[in-house]
Amino acid sequence: MLEPLTSGTVLLALAALAVFAVAIVAIRIAIKLAVRLGIVAAVVLAGLYTVGYIG
Repeated sequence: MLEPLTSGTVLLALAALAVFAVAIVAIRIAIKLAVRLGIVAAVVLAGLYTVGYIG
């Protein structure tokens, strides 16, 4: 009688661990993307400032 209960609990724990791992990977990808976009934006703004389009 305890077997289905414990196996369900183990499956639930594994599912929670999988969701946590996916969230960590997604956050890491989002941070890398944000850093790259920030660098590109800085370069574009510096170019526009140099040309005299801004400021």
